[in-house]
Amino acid sequence: MMLLFGAMVHSQENGSDDADQPAERSNGVVYVVQVEGLVDNGLFRYIERGINLAEEDEAIGLVLHMDTFGGLVDAADKIRKVLLDTDIPTMTFIDRNAASAGALISFATDIIYMAPGSSIGAATVVDGGGGTADEKMQSYMRGLMRSTAEATGRNARIAEAMVDERIAIDGVTEEGSLVTLSTSEALEFEMIEGTAATLELALDSVGWGNAEVVFVQETTNERILRFLANPVMSSMLMLMMLGGLYFELQSPGVGFPGAMATMGAILFFAPLYIMGFAQPWEIIVFFLGVVLIIVEIFVLPGFGIPGILGISMVLFSLVVSMIGNVGFEFPALEHMGRAIWTMAITLILGILMLFSLGKYLPQNRMFSRLVLVDSTSKEQGYTSSDSKDSLMGKEGVAVTALRPAGIALIDDERIDVVSQGDFIENGARVVVVNTTSSRVMVKRLTS
Repeated sequence: MMLLFGAMVHSQENGSDDADQPAERSNGVVYVVQVEGLVDNGLFRYIERGINLAEEDEAIGLVLHMDTFGGLVDAADKIRKVLLDTDIPTMTFIDRNAASAGALISFATDIIYMAPGSSIGAATVVDGGGGTADEKMQSYMRGLMRSTAEATGRNARIAEAMVDERIAIDGVTEEGSLVTLSTSEALEFEMIEGTAATLELALDSVGWGNAEVVFVQETTNERILRFLANPVMSSMLMLMMLGGLYFELQSPGVGFPGAMATMGAILFFAPLYIMGFAQPWEIIVFFLGVVLIIVEIFVLPGFGIPGILGISMVLFSLVVSMIGNVGFEFPALEHMGRAIWTMAITLILGILMLFSLGKYLPQNRMFSRLVLVDSTSKEQGYTSSDSKDSLMGKEGVAVTALRPAGIALIDDERIDVVSQGDFIENGARVVVVNTTSSRVMVKRLTS
């Protein structure tokens, strides 16, 4: 959106201006950050970068231009904290929606303006399956909404009622209904400071209309990282890892399944690591778990402690890497719900995928070129070498000394043979007693 009221407008990406800085900023500078789509950890990094840029530039204000239906509680909590910690005046302009996590983020700013027809509220926490999360998580979210509203001078009870439908407030809501406020209702109950049809008018209303406006653009790298770190994409990448690992272990060797598992691991961990959410120890735990699984399968056949420990380490590392923590700090339990649900759904989808692939892929001509699907058993006529069973019981003559291996002439054909362990001299008569394992075993013929 371009500003048309005389302010100097430019965008900033990667921390550098695309337009020349003015000689003086007599009216100050205001930074604008777009809050759109899913509230996730990638959005947190983007908003945090915008705050840092505004602080470095000594801006007179930071604006969140918001239109979101919510997202991850842990990401919203991180955004809330950095907004409350900054000394720069902050404002949210709600342009249509500030639902769920969006409401929490809005309450963390000093000023809120809403466009006509917008709404704010409905902040009940839901689990990965779309149902209402447990009471512990709801209590945590109520606490966040209450403390945030109190910190910015808003009605904490109404903020709590956006999470808990059991809360009844005279003139606002009855028990059994979550609070979602329209623009006029939010203004009436003093949850916002004003209304404005456009961002330009909102800036003008708070005295920032003549300031230089800097739009903090989301960089290409941030967009890619945010796409890969999306919970849906994370689930698909985990399917790539687990499915590829399973098929690779079924037909050992560095092949297509192994390459798919490796690519899935790189695409899963790389964006989380770059954004600072996946710690090095979490990645190390994942690969140690894979090593233990391989050891269990190829070195210690059976299913014992290494296999159980390896699977546990792989699943644990995947869960904690989706949460985000600092150093060796263990993730807060209230933040683990979404990651656990994502993992559970992934495992269910993975089992269904393996069942479907195991049933239908062997019939696919392209798949048969990548993975050996046909049995090569002896009953189907496959052997690792020519059968010697026809020589069983036949007699011959040792043409070399057998020490115990040597050569015997059987049916006028020179055959590599081995004695049962005793020395047989050249010219002695022998008889074939065993032809298993593609080996012709003979013994001295005594009569």
